[in-house]
This record gives sequence, structure tokens and C-alpha cells, in this order.
Amino acid sequence: MFEERLPTQIWVEALIRRAQLAGAAGFVVHAGDAARGDVVIKVADLSGGARVYVPRTGMDGCRRFAALDAQGVGPDEASADDYFNRARQRDADVWLVEIEDPQGRHFLTEPVEP
Repeated sequence: MFEERLPTQIWVEALIRRAQLAGAAGFVVHAGDAARGDVVIKVADLSGGARVYVPRTGMDGCRRFAALDAQGVGPDEASADDYFNRARQRDADVWLVEIEDPQGRHFLTEPVEP
């Protein structure tokens, strides 16, 4: 069964709000398609480290996120920023969201694969 998804803009706004409520900062680096654009999330720990999370669809049709550590993206901000730039060049509809949190929390409510 495939799940219904919120429009991307509303989903992004909720993610940023969760981060803000927990004392972190979140902002949109690039706004993509408001209804169906994919989201790439960078979590910066404010000490030079960063992780990147991208959406995946599981075999059950549900959206989950995967950390790109194993693909060599991160753990530093420079490689995360490089990935952001490549993602934007590949897909103009993608949303790029940055979360700044000293604890490195991502604030995703979907399952996250390591």
C-alpha cells in the first residue's frame, strides 16, 4: 500500500517547526516544487560536521530517509554542501533544507536508515 504524502512545502514547514521547537534552527536553502518535490536534508552540528539524508521508498511503499554516510557524503560540511549543489543541478524541483543543531538531530518522523 502506498501512503498519501503531504505537499512537500507543508512537510518542510513542519520539519523546520519541529527543529525550532526543540531549540535548533532550520531553513530552506532551495525551494523546489511545492507539491511533490523531493527533499534533501543537511544536518550541521555547528562544529564542522554534517550528515545528509535523502528520501527512499521502501518495498512497502512508505517513505523513509537514508543517511548518505556510506556513500561518502559527510561527515564534514564541505562534502554535504557539494552534495547539495549536485542535487540542485540534477533536479530543479528538489527542496534543500538545512538544520543546525549542536546535537546533530534530524527531526524526521519517518524511519531513518543508517
